[in-house]
Amino acid sequence: MTRHAVLYQAAAYCLTYPDEEFFERLPLLRQAAPELREFLDHAAATPPGDLAAHYVRVFDFKSRHSLYLSWWRDGDTRRRGMALVRFKEVYREHGLEFSGAELPDFLPAVLEFSAQAGTVLLREHRSGLELLRIALTDHGTPYAQVLDAICATLPGPSPKDRAEALALARSGPPREEVGLEPFAVTLTGERS
Repeated sequence: MTRHAVLYQAAAYCLTYPDEEFFERLPLLRQAAPELREFLDHAAATPPGDLAAHYVRVFDFKSRHSLYLSWWRDGDTRRRGMALVRFKEVYREHGLEFSGAELPDFLPAVLEFSAQAGTVLLREHRSGLELLRIALTDHGTPYAQVLDAICATLPGPSPKDRAEALALARSGPPREEVGLEPFAVTLTGERS
């Protein structure tokens, strides 16, 4: 396993809900992934219930901290469905069948895939990773250090990625209100 593959696998554990198994793996993670030392030291020093509550506050209540990579580019639009299909196709192209309980674009799942098959999906979604990294840094969470380590392994963002990241940061992911026209209310209060 390459150095980056070990980091991706360790980062996948760090970005999942910190259950009892995560805390049991802490000594191994600290040994295997020195790039994550700052986050892992924080996790080791934090009571398990507090770290779990922090994880929920950071990732479950803020879409601007979404661990679902297609959300950053496609938001909650129909295009996101096609993006999810693309993730599954890439998994299949590499001889893997996605069968997780999460969506195939869930960053820990993508990191586990990347540990085995390379960075194709991480590179395709580099702008979203950068936006997540920036959002976590701005939020002041130790989880930002995990994204720092992941992004540091990828080639520098191309001008296209930088431009896309800036555009997403200004406007947020796309939203769709398709199919709501029949329910529009007229000025008289009647349905149109």
